[in-house]
Amino acid sequence: MTAGGVVLLVFAVLAVVVAIVLLFQGVRTVPQGWEWTIEKFGQYTRVLRPGLNFMFPIVERVGAKINMQESVLDIPQQQVITKDNAIVSVDAVAFYQVIDARAAAYEVRNLVQAITNLALTNIRNVMGSLALDDVLSKRNEINDRLLSVIDHATNAWGIKVLRVELKDIIPPQDMVQAMARQMKAERDKRAQILEAEGVREAQIKRAEGEKQAAILSAEGRREAAFRDAEGRERAAEAEAKATQVVTAAIGSGGAQAINYFLGQKYVEALHAMGSSSNSKVFFLPIEATGIMGTLGGLAELTKESQLRGAAASAVTAATALPPSAPPGGAPAPSGPWNRG
Repeated sequence: MTAGGVVLLVFAVLAVVVAIVLLFQGVRTVPQGWEWTIEKFGQYTRVLRPGLNFMFPIVERVGAKINMQESVLDIPQQQVITKDNAIVSVDAVAFYQVIDARAAAYEVRNLVQAITNLALTNIRNVMGSLALDDVLSKRNEINDRLLSVIDHATNAWGIKVLRVELKDIIPPQDMVQAMARQMKAERDKRAQILEAEGVREAQIKRAEGEKQAAILSAEGRREAAFRDAEGRERAAEAEAKATQVVTAAIGSGGAQAINYFLGQKYVEALHAMGSSSNSKVFFLPIEATGIMGTLGGLAELTKESQLRGAAASAVTAATALPPSAPPGGAPAPSGPWNRG
């Protein structure tokens, strides 16, 4: 092989090696969730998407590697003066996502630092326009206002701010103690109100119970009075009937009926006195002999009444029997009695 052939062979081998090296340098694999910007002679030309990509070595190069996933930015703590001149310490967290790799790479020099400073500034502005009570109670409203302002300001940077959340709002220690006393007073007030309402409800229930008891008691007394009056009425009717019977007896029997009635009442009175548990000594009237005679007369009167009753029964029975024929076929004499 001549010297010229050797030189050509060497150049051919070098060309192949350079071609292989350039080929490997021109092949780029972009991972999922990332986008790479390509610059040609220092000027942005295009974006490489996730997967296998080709570029021209020496002429093109990778400019910036942009993470397209949602990212979390921790905003450092700072002291903020509220509208009523209260100093509070505030820190927050922001969630954002790059939606335009070119803008994120070339519209802002340091994307993370820019978002952080923008968030710090807007936190001071928003919370400085609110009083301390509003800062402590309207956290969601503050988050919404911060999200709206920061998202609008970062549109030119090719990012989308998804959420802005306040993590801690720490007021001064003396204010914390004052708020604790206020909360305690408020809880004591609510407890007293609830206790008073409970006492009132209990009194109302007790009054309603007493009212129902009084109504039932009055109805019971009314029913008892009605029953008592009805009993007295029946007793009066019975007494009137007894008086009528006695009056009729007096009209037909004369003095014996009067003595019988008085003797019966006297015996009932003595029986009532004897059955009483408080009766210890009994005083009989001086006319004890007369009383005994009256009682004896009552016995005779009772016996006479029994004899009269028996005779009347016999007469009634004889009248009810049919007349029988005498011996020998002679007809029986007419009349109720046969005095033969």
